[in-house]
Amino acid sequence: MPVFLLSDNSYDFPPPEMATPDGILAAGGDLSAGRLLEAYRQGIFPWFTDNEPILWWSPDPRFVLFPDELKVSKSMRPYFNQRKFRVTYDRAFEAVMRHCRQPRPGQWGAATWITEDMIAAYVQLYQLGYAHSVEVWDGKGQLAGGLYGVALGKCFFGESMFTKVSNASKFGFITLVRQLDQRGFGLIDCQQPTRHLSSLGARAIPRSEFLQWLKKNEKEPSLTGDWGQLLGGSTQDSPN
Repeated sequence: MPVFLLSDNSYDFPPPEMATPDGILAAGGDLSAGRLLEAYRQGIFPWFTDNEPILWWSPDPRFVLFPDELKVSKSMRPYFNQRKFRVTYDRAFEAVMRHCRQPRPGQWGAATWITEDMIAAYVQLYQLGYAHSVEVWDGKGQLAGGLYGVALGKCFFGESMFTKVSNASKFGFITLVRQLDQRGFGLIDCQQPTRHLSSLGARAIPRSEFLQWLKKNEKEPSLTGDWGQLLGGSTQDSPN
């Protein structure tokens, strides 16, 4: 199937079902806030490297987590019971993004898809109240892990996470999912399969099912603004 070239003068995307077998739907356009929000509403996300044009993706199947299917392993429970970490929201958004682009064990080079243009674009979404970060701090007040993504309606579109201390990102993710579950969020978009997220209960669903869910989500109000105030500035809730 062809890869569509986007217009610079319109936020229109081709139907997600027209993506190539590996999930590429379109190329071009820009990373303006309006275009990014329109993309997420349709289940489309940007993913490209510095030497590529902007590429827009809609993979099939889609990897997601339903909050009521969250799995918390026995090995994670001591981290909550002993309050090993402290979690905040929207307190270090750009720092979290920059940590996410750093090299990781078993990975060659940095996460080159988190370009400077991507950072600038998502910082703008953060300033508009749509993009959010989760920060995980150790006992010395150092950033131990975190993640970021975009929230529209009752869906959180996860983008990337990092960990500097064992299980810190899992701790942050579990805490976030439980907070969002309490506020009626029905879906966490994880985009692509990973063992890390599979262990937490994420699974693949057909793109058609994902798009149907997003269609219903269009009617839901978005939880915009400072999640540090809306979700609480610091939390160490037990996973139960």
